Amino acid sequence: MMADTMKKKDAPVLEICNMTQKFGGLTALSDFNITLGSKTMAGLIGPNGAGKTTVFNLVSGFYQPTQGQIRIGGCPTAGLKPHKVTALGVARTFQNIRLWNQMSVLDNIRVAQHGKLGYSFFQAILRTDHYCEREEQIKKEAYELLSVFDLEKYANEFPTNLPYGLQRKLEIVRALSEKPKLLLLDEPAAGLNSVDVQELIRLVRWIFETFDVTIWMIEHHMDVMMELCDEIKVIDFGQTIAEGSAEYVRNHPAVITAYLGDDNL
Repeated sequence: MMADTMKKKDAPVLEICNMTQKFGGLTALSDFNITLGSKTMAGLIGPNGAGKTTVFNLVSGFYQPTQGQIRIGGCPTAGLKPHKVTALGVARTFQNIRLWNQMSVLDNIRVAQHGKLGYSFFQAILRTDHYCEREEQIKKEAYELLSVFDLEKYANEFPTNLPYGLQRKLEIVRALSEKPKLLLLDEPAAGLNSVDVQELIRLVRWIFETFDVTIWMIEHHMDVMMELCDEIKVIDFGQTIAEGSAEYVRNHPAVITAYLGDDNL
């Protein structure tokens, strides 16, 4: 038992082995492999429809792979529901922002803690001392996190009233509130103007330097990927066509043909 515990403790943050995903007769992903260690910043790119978001949906438990295995910190995720995968240390954002717009900014952070509240349904109904203490602690931690990201002034606002760039930022902060070991960012620069893109680059770099987290991102803004990622994996039609450093991928002929195009070089 001790040897098994040590193995998991020393395991990579993420291991994907020979993962294939089929939807009916369509193979969306074929023989996908990747290993991400702690404190890694990696990217996943490819044309629209290449299978990138399918990969993130598999890692976060929204889909179960047709073949292959996913391990988070050495623990297989086969058969686990998304909230169980989250409990292993995975958090994500989405290409289309998914904030609860009928809740305040503060409550968006607080509700992300539902998996680790530490009190029962009946304790909540009876409003026991333990329930009140735990709720106060969650509220305090949420305020502290908003303060770190300079969002505390918006604590009582609805997210829909915030500028688009701040909504993107809030979604990342909400994911971080779960204290993940693996943070999946699905096109975080989507819809941002050039100024907001540069702010996003600074934000993600600061998060990486400040928090104990591995970041894996999907992004079409190649300047974001080239500035941030130590390694990049490229897929097209569900197949891996290149992987390596940003500079290597940038100049890879198959990537230029399938994704970047001459205008992006």
